Amino acid sequence: MIRKLAGVLGVFTVALGTALLGAGAANADPAPAVIGGGSGIIIDDMFECTVTTIGHDGAGRLVGLTAGHCGDAGAQVYAEKDRGAGLIGKFVYSNHDLDYAIIQFNEGRVIPVNRVGNVTITGLGGPPGFPMIVCKEGRTTGNTCGISWGDVFATNMETWSQMCVVEGDSGAPVVVGSTLVGMVNAYLAIACFGPEVGTNMSSIMADINGRGGVGSGYAPI
Repeated sequence: MIRKLAGVLGVFTVALGTALLGAGAANADPAPAVIGGGSGIIIDDMFECTVTTIGHDGAGRLVGLTAGHCGDAGAQVYAEKDRGAGLIGKFVYSNHDLDYAIIQFNEGRVIPVNRVGNVTITGLGGPPGFPMIVCKEGRTTGNTCGISWGDVFATNMETWSQMCVVEGDSGAPVVVGSTLVGMVNAYLAIACFGPEVGTNMSSIMADINGRGGVGSGYAPI
């Protein structure tokens, strides 16, 4: 569990990756794993997080997103529910300022889907304002919804909401309807009580497209 200091108020937030002990080795000749926004992933046999979204970048690579504090470039990714699929991808970039990471998936090990649990992702959109209702699908707490408080301190990159999130939900897709508007990164003070804090997809995509390379021109499945 990683704790980080919220920049504006100086209160502690809890980043929502969770430690994992004793993960087993991958099997040989595995069947592919079904992965979409809301799927649980295991990173370096140490941490559990949630995929934000999966799709293709402008060069046709199969890529996805999760929270940046879940790992750094080179970190290995396994499917939580399909450990037999073996190594399904690797982190290729991690931005700790915006707290997002890009995963490049092995297309032979992954079946990409646009629906996991009760969340379907059909496109990307701008940040939700108050009092819109947002929902998320996380590997720990599943599907929860709540009111969006908007960009409370005018950071131009994050949105607060009143959704239940706990450790392991890091990276979970935040949607309005079927539009992906952000990802889960942390909560303030108390799990499922204090507000959830997450980075907006508009900020993430602007950074990805501004850098170029893997992930640039991304569109969800």
